[in-house]
Amino acid sequence: MRALPLFLAAALATSSAQAQTTSAELKNGTGEIVGKVSLTAAPKGVLVRVEAKGLTPGWHGLHFHEKADCSKADFTSAGGHTHGTDDRLHGLLNPKANETGDLPNLYVDGQGMGATEVFSSLITMAALRDADGSAVVIHANADDHLTQPIGGAGPRVACAEVK
Repeated sequence: MRALPLFLAAALATSSAQAQTTSAELKNGTGEIVGKVSLTAAPKGVLVRVEAKGLTPGWHGLHFHEKADCSKADFTSAGGHTHGTDDRLHGLLNPKANETGDLPNLYVDGQGMGATEVFSSLITMAALRDADGSAVVIHANADDHLTQPIGGAGPRVACAEVK
């Protein structure tokens, strides 16, 4: 059997990764829909797009959490940050590496609107969509990307179930 030219193989791999996209409603603690999260599988990670409204202006921590369960008003049902299979610590600025739940902060403008598109090479779509799924959680405060265990990001204010 003849192999595909390298450029064609790369294009096919990219298009099949782009085809694997999942979206979830972002909800606040009262269950109101306050936005949308879209995740797209990439060859070496996941592209995350968040669109939110009705949040407090300023910077907010953004993380992947362990379970696709946003049923409790404080979103503790989503578990902690995803960690992967090792003992990594929290924080994009942590010299001891990153846990798989780490993402950059989300900025919300004066009208309560926030939007971002970020890439994480720390996790895969398969890991996010495992047997119990995962969640994308927005916190009340900015993540300082270093302090344990959640970078000082404070309470959880919005959650989207990734199944």
